Amino acid sequence: MNKVITGLAIAVALATGTTARSQKTVPSKQGSLTQYVDPLIGSAGHGHVFVGANVPFGAVQLGPTNIFEGWDWCSGYHYSSNTIVGFTHTHLSGTGIGDLNDISIMPATGKLLLKKGTKEDPDGGYLSTFSHENEVVKPGYYGVLLDKYQIKAELTATERVGFHQYRFPAGAKTPHVIVDLNEGIGWDKPTDTYLKQIDDRTIVGYRMSTGWSVDQRLYFAIKLSQPLSSMSLYDSTVVMKGKEGKAVRMKAVLNFAGIKGQLLKIKVGLSPVSYENALANIRAELPGWDFNAVTVQADNKWNKELAKVKIDADKNTSTIFYTALYHTMIAPSIFNDANGDYRGTDKKVYKNAKFSNYTTFSLWDTYRAYHPLYTMLHQDKVNDIVNTLLAIYQQQGKLPVWHLMGSETNTMIGYHAVPVIVDAYLKGFRGFDVNLAYEAVKHSAMQQTDGINYAQKLTYIPADSVIESVAKGLEYAIDDWCIAQMAKSLNKTDDAAYFSKRAKLYEQYFDPKIQFMRGKLANGQWREPFDPIASKHREDDYTEGNAWQYTWLVPQDPEGLIQLFGGDQPFSKKLDELFSMSSEMAEGSSPDISGLVGQYAQGNEPNHHIPYLYAYAGQPWKTADLVRHIADSLYTVKPDGLCGNEDLGQMSSWYAFSALGFYPVNPANGLYVFGSPLINEATISMGTKKFHIKVLNNSPENKYIQKINLNGKDYAYSYIRHQDIVAGGELEITMGNKPSATWGIAPESRPISIPGK
Repeated sequence: MNKVITGLAIAVALATGTTARSQKTVPSKQGSLTQYVDPLIGSAGHGHVFVGANVPFGAVQLGPTNIFEGWDWCSGYHYSSNTIVGFTHTHLSGTGIGDLNDISIMPATGKLLLKKGTKEDPDGGYLSTFSHENEVVKPGYYGVLLDKYQIKAELTATERVGFHQYRFPAGAKTPHVIVDLNEGIGWDKPTDTYLKQIDDRTIVGYRMSTGWSVDQRLYFAIKLSQPLSSMSLYDSTVVMKGKEGKAVRMKAVLNFAGIKGQLLKIKVGLSPVSYENALANIRAELPGWDFNAVTVQADNKWNKELAKVKIDADKNTSTIFYTALYHTMIAPSIFNDANGDYRGTDKKVYKNAKFSNYTTFSLWDTYRAYHPLYTMLHQDKVNDIVNTLLAIYQQQGKLPVWHLMGSETNTMIGYHAVPVIVDAYLKGFRGFDVNLAYEAVKHSAMQQTDGINYAQKLTYIPADSVIESVAKGLEYAIDDWCIAQMAKSLNKTDDAAYFSKRAKLYEQYFDPKIQFMRGKLANGQWREPFDPIASKHREDDYTEGNAWQYTWLVPQDPEGLIQLFGGDQPFSKKLDELFSMSSEMAEGSSPDISGLVGQYAQGNEPNHHIPYLYAYAGQPWKTADLVRHIADSLYTVKPDGLCGNEDLGQMSSWYAFSALGFYPVNPANGLYVFGSPLINEATISMGTKKFHIKVLNNSPENKYIQKINLNGKDYAYSYIRHQDIVAGGELEITMGNKPSATWGIAPESRPISIPGK
């Protein structure tokens, strides 16, 4: 969530952003696509991305952890750091809250140091400095030289197993490895930890913790490539006897008489169920010790997923695009074992589940574009994701809000599992219980919390009764629109009518005199004083935003919003003002408002659809201007190349869609609104179907769509249907350096909220 960018940072981004579509193109259709992925993009600034080794959707995110220095270290790593305190097996990517960082392993030599040390006193602990010059980061692999010990550390992973390889210097004295179960990120702290030596090459244990995920249970098994000479156990820094220990802050020191061939390899299996399952995961996924082969295997897995979209674009665009796709596949992450077992939200173990269970759902962010992207690129995952959401509903009594490692965090607002489920249903996915799905989405809308009870009575949420009333009311209306469409499809006529009325409640927050969505008191009066640029974090009528940003949050019914403004011209004029006014924020404004263009905030998700709203008013060229400006200035190939938190892939999903030339303004109606493609050519592979996009005359100057041809026929609409894409076909887009006088302008050519209406 929290996303901040200074005016200076924006100026730098504008100066360094890529506008290089006129450069020599790089045909990404050939060779490895991972060559275009730079995992360090978003590791500086406020991107908060994970840096390390993993495979797509893997349970393991194995990477370095820096000394924690604040909010920008939510993932455990920030590019500005030069410290490593260990290599841990779970990380978040792009969140605004820190957690995880489980099972820290640190190789060392010389005198044993049990404390991790500090930046001020690095020699007082086992931490080491490092240089980015000695760091290699690519999909499925991380390598670095630890300055203090001159140990070359290399990491790779399978879905459930982290694989370490440490090359010690010749003649290293007293080589040892520290296993630290105390270390965590942000809010995380251990509540119960356990270690046990099974034999001279095997250690097992668990780490129970609380934090953002209030009851996280993680079991692990460690296998060594060569026998240890002894193991010492500690409760924090207090020595314990024996080969088994249980305490709040367990540590183990694995001692070696020497490192045979200077190379030590370590496999760490994870499980949400038991350390026996963690051992079984190692046997199932990583029985051997060939580190290079596993690295190649991880690279192949990334290439397989990235190859679902092959583009032809300049080098910078290719790098940003494939890095964006990479970031959309770090979560959701697998939350079951190789045998199908998983631990539910109710903390019960479910054996041999018939679906792949997932975790890490930032739904307030990801329902907007990230999940619609999955219905196109990862159709094999959609039913499992919906089944996961429905299992959570049955286990905790409601659909997830922000789910993490088997726990509900209740972070952010809305009941946004609803559009994810409804979008899947309306697009024809049926690998789940439809009746249960409808029960679950309807239940979400009938809760008695956070002002939902007011919507149930078809009225607004009073600003003097519920904080963030406007943001909540607008978000609920989006979800209710989705329920209405599902009810209509299921011939639930009364429900369809009722939820359609609730979907229009956004109108009650609109003040026609000043043309803003604003807080209304229980007595019917507008809240005063009113400042449209003010935003006090968790204290006013909006959530991480202000009136300028939330006034447009009606993606389910832009036509109705246009009518509130009095028609196309006043609507467009107000939009013009949004993007052209000063970006200066009021004192005390939320730190989450970032990536500003006027008062538009690309760095915060409720804004992401706004540039595409011009198409609904018959001015698609203004959408084109903004899409190019945002893509070229706020997404770069540098470590600070994201203008806000990545938020589990939503920030990157905006770019991925926009680069292809369209975006899902409405998260569940199956329509994508055209903008301005950044690529010259793309092929989207969806099983046996392929959708080919060819962009003619594309360049930085030629950013306006002149005409479109779909499957050999003229296509007059400024949107395209999901069903036309997944059926396969040929889309040809012709660009020009001036807005078209005809394309997308006529009312009958514009996007529509309800297809077929």
